[in-house]
Amino acid sequence: MPLLEPEPEALRPGTAREPAPDRVTDRSATGTPEPLRAELTALLGADKVLWKISDLVRYASDASPYRFLPRVVLVPEDIDDISAILSYAHGKGREVVFRAAGTSLNGQAQGEDILVDVRRHWTGIEVLDDGARARIRPGTTVLRANTTLARYGRLLGPDPASAIACTVGGVVANNASGMTAGTTRNSYRTLASLTFVLPSGTVVDTADPAADQELARAEPDLCAGLLALKAEIEADEELTARIRAKYAIKNTNGYRLDAFLDGATPVQILRGLMVGSEGTFGFISETVFDTLPLDRRVTSALLFFPSLTAAAAAVPRFNEAGAIAVEVMDGNTLRASVSVKGVPADWAALPRETAALLVEFRAPDEAGQEAFEEAAAEVMRGLDLVVPAASVTNAFTRDAGTIAGYWKARKAFVTAVGGSRPSGTTLITEDFAVPPDRLADACEALLELQSRHGFDAAVAGHAAHGNLHFLLAFDAALPADVERYDAFMQEFCALVVDRFDGSLKAEHATGRNIAPFLEREWGERATELMWRTKQVIDPEGVLAPRIVLDRDPRAHLRGLKTIPKVEAVADPCIECGFCEPTCPSEDLTTTPRQRIVLRREMMRQADGSPVEAGLLDAYGYDAVDTCAGDSTCKLACPVGIDTGAMMKGFRHRRHTPREERIAALTAKNFRVVEASARLAVAAGDAIGKRGGDRLLASVTRLARRAVRPDLVPEWLPQLPGSAARELPRTTRAGASAVYYPACVNRIFAGPEAGPGGTPALSLAEAVVAVSERAGKPVWIPGDVAGTCCATIWHSKGYDAGNRVMANRIVEAAWGWTAGGTLPLVVDASSCTLGIAEEVVPYLSEDNRELHRELTVVDSLVWAAGELLPELTVFERAGSAVLHPTCSMEHLGDVEQLRVLAEACAEEVTVPDGAGCCAFAGDRGMLHKELTDAATAKEAAEVNSLDYDAYLSANRMCEIGMERATGHPYRSALIELERATRPPGR
Repeated sequence: MPLLEPEPEALRPGTAREPAPDRVTDRSATGTPEPLRAELTALLGADKVLWKISDLVRYASDASPYRFLPRVVLVPEDIDDISAILSYAHGKGREVVFRAAGTSLNGQAQGEDILVDVRRHWTGIEVLDDGARARIRPGTTVLRANTTLARYGRLLGPDPASAIACTVGGVVANNASGMTAGTTRNSYRTLASLTFVLPSGTVVDTADPAADQELARAEPDLCAGLLALKAEIEADEELTARIRAKYAIKNTNGYRLDAFLDGATPVQILRGLMVGSEGTFGFISETVFDTLPLDRRVTSALLFFPSLTAAAAAVPRFNEAGAIAVEVMDGNTLRASVSVKGVPADWAALPRETAALLVEFRAPDEAGQEAFEEAAAEVMRGLDLVVPAASVTNAFTRDAGTIAGYWKARKAFVTAVGGSRPSGTTLITEDFAVPPDRLADACEALLELQSRHGFDAAVAGHAAHGNLHFLLAFDAALPADVERYDAFMQEFCALVVDRFDGSLKAEHATGRNIAPFLEREWGERATELMWRTKQVIDPEGVLAPRIVLDRDPRAHLRGLKTIPKVEAVADPCIECGFCEPTCPSEDLTTTPRQRIVLRREMMRQADGSPVEAGLLDAYGYDAVDTCAGDSTCKLACPVGIDTGAMMKGFRHRRHTPREERIAALTAKNFRVVEASARLAVAAGDAIGKRGGDRLLASVTRLARRAVRPDLVPEWLPQLPGSAARELPRTTRAGASAVYYPACVNRIFAGPEAGPGGTPALSLAEAVVAVSERAGKPVWIPGDVAGTCCATIWHSKGYDAGNRVMANRIVEAAWGWTAGGTLPLVVDASSCTLGIAEEVVPYLSEDNRELHRELTVVDSLVWAAGELLPELTVFERAGSAVLHPTCSMEHLGDVEQLRVLAEACAEEVTVPDGAGCCAFAGDRGMLHKELTDAATAKEAAEVNSLDYDAYLSANRMCEIGMERATGHPYRSALIELERATRPPGR
């Protein structure tokens, strides 16, 4: 054990607590039992079998209100692995559930035996026919697929609100739709073909002309069974008419019986049945979609009505006018949404009966947009609109920022209600559909039902399709609350089915919550046909039992998860999983959601239980050490949770008082530390150039093992040499800004050469030169040495050192800028973020006042806004690829990086897979495996083409990307200086 290895006990929850009724029991503390673990390891290999208790717990939760602990988690790489798993399950009588993003809302991604992660190794998109079609692997997120398709002016039909995280495989398996898909643009209607693995292991490609012949040879009983069911359904005219009527509105409850009517052959029937089957019929290994045009000309309005009835009456008129989306929000939803940043505060006083419609038109060109706007204006002339608040305009607009604000307000439904629910309550997100002409009645009936059962009454949804959403929050640890929820569900199902003849699930799929009520909606005859279909396709019941079909009338109450209180920053988490695709450690250890899920399980446990001990033992590395601390999870989270901040807090808790004192001492003496670091880098560079990289790496690895991996960096051959001791000479007189070279750029040198081997200036030299050239000279203060943005201490949780440096830099910056008279230009995006935002909580009251007077500007913003308009570009590179950093995302500076790059290169690319590199200051040297995992997809994409320039705006991120790709990344400011340098200079 390393000398300074932190004690896991430091992370033990310090609160007195009673064991929760749904806690993981002690018999699971050792993880996957034998011989299951050994047999699967022999079958697949150790790296594909996750067996520790921490692995099982982090996969036990998804976005639903349910929680089931798997016996083992498998991570297959290819169809051969899938077939092997299914064969094993058949032979051993075991059950298998497939899980991708875990964003499903009704427990579809949970299993109690073998759980199979089909996200990690199943990503990728191939664009076909110039974008008209796309071959997409099931672990690819909808956002990632649409980002690629956007280059061809195309997009997928399904557009679920969880597109940032949900995967294409999950969308197909649930037939998820969204704001615009309705019944015509969903997966059932837009899938060209599927490749899937049946429970028997048989692989079917529905695009293969010989697919039916091969299936008949491999699965004769299955083919005969499907055709017999088809004949039986078609012979029943009443049932056939009922099936067609059920799919006239959105419906994802139960199996797609219309597949028997739409498909002529067994393969065609299976293609339809797989859509919405929720993993109970097979594994979807590949999809081919017919894509739709991406109409970029957008016109939208947020219209306010005196009542839900008035709003609902306008919906069919906008549908007839060609609106692509018509979204409804009731008054309670509108008022609650003011808790979300950016939503007008005066909505808080809106009358309860107020309702609003968000209406959007999309067109391919100006003529089409004008035609839609004329049609919308005609509808508007007959509407009874109200202006219940000063911020209300009731006008259509083309302004992208305003439209984004409208959608933020619409999506604030989950954010506002989910984030503000009482601590300790489980959140359920439900949806249903009614005939669109019954929309107003359904809204009013739902609100009354919610109020009568003691739930917050609020409704929103896709009004164009009669699809409504609502949320329920209750405490699953309280039997009375569970019974209240049950009573609501019984009445709700009766209301939807008996009064409105609606769908109990419009787009979220059946899942565990509605499975007991399936027969209530479909009737005995149709429901039995669904059971028989399952028997034909999966006769041994291997796949996802109890997720679509369940005869237990109280199955919706089984496995409800309690939500124990955890650290305040994470307590509002609704476990939706939106954070996961942004997380650098997603494919290495844990995600933000999983870090919180693991913490919640610790809180369910009795103090000192074997399960708690196992979780604590793994948490240090899996959660705390391998968190990049970049906080991009906060940007993706609908309730704004910063799990990175929580991990930094845990790092602080693990520090001994002695470590805190040493960290504070380094802050107080940072001038010496900075100079020493520069000398050490220079020495390492000199040794490395003499062939000593392997020696340096070996020495640092030994030191890491002896001391502690999280304290001693590992030498990387990609590390540059040391920066010059002296910064460029500048003068304060006439300066347009104060230029603050970040300490990383005062320690590490910049790139050794530019395109074609031309000598490269240091970043400081480039910023000074290009600013002077633009007539906006900058001044570098003579005493910047020994100062820092404080991120070094902040990222590691050294609060005392952070406080020392945060106050020092603000005091210094206030003096340099003459009390904020001049802007402070910072040349590393993470340092800009640190000085502008992250130092604030650690400042004294006096220094907070000084900070408020500062204008902190990232060098990208300075260059794009102040310098570029005054410069002449003399030489552009042919192509450039960009790496936007996570700090740029927080600052909103990504567009400025693109602007600068487009000025310097003919063609500019931002990789579709770009994300945080996780180098995170020195974390890439402390845990290089983290950066390896975080950059793998982006690096593969970058290396698929050759570029003339590789650009970013943070030296450590540039080092990380150079290590990942083998290409020399440099600051866009250096490239700007080169491109605008007069010929001959």
